[in-house]
Amino acid sequence: MPLRVWIDHGTCIACGICSTLSPQVFEGNEEGKAIVVAQYRTGADGAEGRIPEDLRDAAIQAMEACPTKSIHVEE
Repeated sequence: MPLRVWIDHGTCIACGICSTLSPQVFEGNEEGKAIVVAQYRTGADGAEGRIPEDLRDAAIQAMEACPTKSIHVEE
């Protein structure tokens, strides 16, 4: 079952930790803020996506490492 992943761009500080730890799920936009990689994006601004179950651990690792808690992973 796909997981919903979203990033709160209001609190993201563009530190790049998520894309460093989980490049298969996250990358930076032109401002450096986290976005979901194109393959899994569902929103026009890249802040939301649906990822396969096998990327759960990668997404959770990034969520837990995010210093501003801007990343969210939901069933």
